Amino acid sequence: MCSILGVLGKTVSPEILQACFARTASRGPDMGRFVELPCGYLGFQRLSIMGLDERGMQPFRLGDDYVVCNGELYGFRPLRERLEEKYTFVSESDCEILLPLYREYGLEMFRALDAEFALVIYDAEKNSLVAARDPIGIRPLYYGALEGGGMAFASEPKDLMGLCEAILPFPPGCYWADGEFVRYADAAHVDQFAMVDEDAACARLHDLLIEGVQKRLDADAPIGFLLSGGLDSSLVCAIAQREMKTPIRTFAVGMDVDAIDLKYARQVAEYIGSDHTEVIITKEDVLQALPTVVELLATYDITTIRASMGMYLVCKYIHEHTDIRVLLTGEVSDELFGYKYTDFAPDAAAFQHEAEKRVRELHMYDVLRADRCISVNSLEARVPFGDLAFVRCAMAIDPALKMNRHGMGKYLLRKAFAADSLLPENILWRQKAAFSDAVGHSLVDDLKALAEATYTDAEAAEKCARYAHARPFTKESLLYRELFERYYPGQSRMVAGFWMPNRDWPGCDVDDPSARVLGNYGESGV
Repeated sequence: MCSILGVLGKTVSPEILQACFARTASRGPDMGRFVELPCGYLGFQRLSIMGLDERGMQPFRLGDDYVVCNGELYGFRPLRERLEEKYTFVSESDCEILLPLYREYGLEMFRALDAEFALVIYDAEKNSLVAARDPIGIRPLYYGALEGGGMAFASEPKDLMGLCEAILPFPPGCYWADGEFVRYADAAHVDQFAMVDEDAACARLHDLLIEGVQKRLDADAPIGFLLSGGLDSSLVCAIAQREMKTPIRTFAVGMDVDAIDLKYARQVAEYIGSDHTEVIITKEDVLQALPTVVELLATYDITTIRASMGMYLVCKYIHEHTDIRVLLTGEVSDELFGYKYTDFAPDAAAFQHEAEKRVRELHMYDVLRADRCISVNSLEARVPFGDLAFVRCAMAIDPALKMNRHGMGKYLLRKAFAADSLLPENILWRQKAAFSDAVGHSLVDDLKALAEATYTDAEAAEKCARYAHARPFTKESLLYRELFERYYPGQSRMVAGFWMPNRDWPGCDVDDPSARVLGNYGESGV
């Protein structure tokens, strides 16, 4: 990951801006640069992944135009070869092609990018900034109006605290130019369901996921893999191992007393032949890390915080004990193919509507979790299930095919790889366990016990009532909200609210987001 900053206006001193920007130095520990422009400032903190020498350092410049980008542009080499007929490149960085693309195609360039990115361009002709973000929001970007006038954009909200009265996530699939947001892509929207045959849908999903993994193996820095033992991360690891000539490095995390997934991750690692590491964490590790995790996440959401505890700690281990710089993960699959609670969807239209909502909100929940837990440890996250072609294919499948018609969630995805023998049968057809539960049921129980010991019933009721937006509704949610307010006072609208099952559906009107409380959890947690 890298960290970017773009400021339009000069109402804030460069010294203050640089001090604020330093808050996310862990995203880009290799080198930093801060540039003054006629209309404002650009900042960049680099984590070297492609083009590792100093020539790949940003901002990149073309004439009087500049760009800073936290991103990966997949398939950039053919684009670069075509652009070399007209432009000269000095580095091996994928992001160096952005300004030539902007010269050639202007704002239309964003529609054609196969990329995960957040960027800010200085357009010298207009003496103004352009900001943009990928269609899913895999790379983070926030914005806010400066108190003295002007706009600021940054990779994380902590860089804008004290500068902007209100900080909001930059909407995915949008660019900002000439003072307004324009949506150039909506990854969740489908005009018509193009995939209505089960076998055809499975074949297409199969090929696109393999392509999505292959793209993300291109790096000049060492790559690792998070392996939970669940379907999604196991598929990513298995596909990657088949592509690689040497054993990939996989990492699993679990509590010291009741981790569910360690044994399944071990089975997958042994089956595919990866170089596997188990990271064991304790109750003390979890409780000690809680304030740090809330600060790095910039959220109060229960699900996100619970699931981040293990992810943060395993990434911390990877940062401290290995030379790995890139991690592939299994996020985004749930939003496309369904959770435990989507088994309760009343019909196909409701299932599709819920999927669209979740995909549009990904950047505030699962994708945010992966980005922050990984980037705070000076690593880069890559998400094969978030590949644009794969997402668009999955969303265009008739939702009637994606509903749980076989007593097995994500049936299409499982069937798509059933003939490949990439995974053991018991892994490919294993029921899903919630990630925070799979790390160990005791993790959530320990967090709940901490909250219970922090507040009396009367104190909790009184303190919950203080909040108008996203009001806490349990002692645990209150604990997280108070930690959030410690670091981001008054900024709760950075998150839409609590990630919860759809309460309007029968069987889903619950007070806890864990699938453990649903009637269909069954053997998922064993």
